[in-house]
Amino acid sequence: MGQKEWAARLPVAKSKAELVYDNLHTAIVGGALRPGERINMDELARNLGVSKIPIREAVKRLQSEGLVVSRVHSGVMVAEIDQKEIHGVFLAREAIEGLVGRLAVDNVSAKLLADLQRVQRSMRKQLDKGEVESLPELNADFHRILAEASGYRILVELTEQLLLTVRRYRLVSPTDEQAWWTVVDEHDAIIEALRGSDAEGVAEAVRAHTVSQASREGTSSE
Repeated sequence: MGQKEWAARLPVAKSKAELVYDNLHTAIVGGALRPGERINMDELARNLGVSKIPIREAVKRLQSEGLVVSRVHSGVMVAEIDQKEIHGVFLAREAIEGLVGRLAVDNVSAKLLADLQRVQRSMRKQLDKGEVESLPELNADFHRILAEASGYRILVELTEQLLLTVRRYRLVSPTDEQAWWTVVDEHDAIIEALRGSDAEGVAEAVRAHTVSQASREGTSSE
């Protein structure tokens, strides 16, 4: 075994700041910490058994991602959802995910189609049971897989950041069950265009999906 292979198998130890970040990130994205909620830094440090230094490092990282804000008299709070910014997010998704879809056509494989269909089956299974709680993350999985097929890490990262903002918005404005069925149908159209290796068709299917979502969220200008 060469050094590269050996190093790849070593467990990755997380720093205290990373552990704090992971806990806060999960709580914010999952809705345990709601938009506008103040984060008790002292209580957080006690619960996680860390000093304030890794807390500050984690908060700084979350601030750079727009997930928390720090105010002089109020302390650290979970960032509020800005309706105007959400409109901008959907405009960005329309451009970026359209590009992602077009590029993904060059990397269509049986595995890619199977992975997307696997997510679709999971979404339908949850909808058949009337359970929508896991759908935002499954939806993110679908778009994450598509972004990875573009072959560009920066597009994966941009897609992930945009989806994160949308998931946070849906904490205060949830998507209803019927709308989720529409999402699944729109995903099907994307998969069919991919199966036909139709670059423009995929880009248009992704664009239509994003515009449709924006309309349902009340952020569309069309």
